Amino acid sequence: MDTGDITFHTRKWVRPEDLNANGTLFGGSLLRWIDEEAAIYAIVQLGNGHAVTKYMSEINFVSSAQQGDLIEMGLTATAFGRTSLTMRAEVRNMFTRQSILTIEKIVFVNMGTDGLPAAHGYTEITYDRDRVPSEHIRPVVAPEG
Repeated sequence: MDTGDITFHTRKWVRPEDLNANGTLFGGSLLRWIDEEAAIYAIVQLGNGHAVTKYMSEINFVSSAQQGDLIEMGLTATAFGRTSLTMRAEVRNMFTRQSILTIEKIVFVNMGTDGLPAAHGYTEITYDRDRVPSEHIRPVVAPEG
């Protein structure tokens, strides 16, 4: 993966509770961290706290991390749809700079107050905090039916 356009912002410390039976980083923990980071990235890019994960493409684990390693996660937007944002992700070991995982396509959908997909109106990545919601994110009640 070309990481030239990915900015690595989030870092995690691999702790004992993050390990699998082999003593390496549990994939489920890593995917939870990526989904959370991708949600935050979508919120910042779409200016809406109600964005949800729609799709993740093939997840390619290329190496692992061990207890005590520091890892960093990077995301970049690759496409804006009418109601969606597509991004790609890479996770790497901060010590070795070796790639741990890549996901070529993660899609988030912008949701309206009615709990349905809603147009967001953006076509470009923002590097400022101008789209960060100005209030706490509150739960949306799903439509009945």
